[in-house]
Amino acid sequence: MDIEKLKYPIGKFHPKQDLDVILRNEMIANIKSFPQRLTGVVTELNEEQLDTPYRPGGWTVRQLVHHLADSHLNSYVRFRWTLTEDHPTIKTYDQEKWAELPDAKSAPVKFSLNILKAVHARWVLLMDRMSDADFDRELGHPEWKNDLSLNTMVQLYNWHCDHHLRHITALIEREGW
Repeated sequence: MDIEKLKYPIGKFHPKQDLDVILRNEMIANIKSFPQRLTGVVTELNEEQLDTPYRPGGWTVRQLVHHLADSHLNSYVRFRWTLTEDHPTIKTYDQEKWAELPDAKSAPVKFSLNILKAVHARWVLLMDRMSDADFDRELGHPEWKNDLSLNTMVQLYNWHCDHHLRHITALIEREGW
């Protein structure tokens, strides 16, 4: 089993420098549909399947779903900071430690699916009303050690949706569920 392929089933994130409006809108539509697509995949899984790691040493499906809610909620807040502050430096968080907290390891996935549905509805509403200049606004990201525009953030979270959804669907395919 190729561990790199299991970690990055759709490849690593590589942002485009010049994101055109058409492609950005396609990515926003993908982000909009993500909660529904994820719900369609994970609601068919039983508790044992939800507690199966997507790869050796990786998070369980349950932890992935809760991670997605944590991450996308943080991203939505980062968008709001960037639109209302002059070049904010965002607060990062330790995703590995968050995934080990009791709620991430045991809470029903429906909790995070509900968060994702609500956050994505607000986030997409916000993005649909942003100007091109708004998408050019930047935030400082301490882990990335550089500035990221909201155009880059759209690309990152478009990738993030598909990246983790593919972790889950690849596991389902491998296991024959």
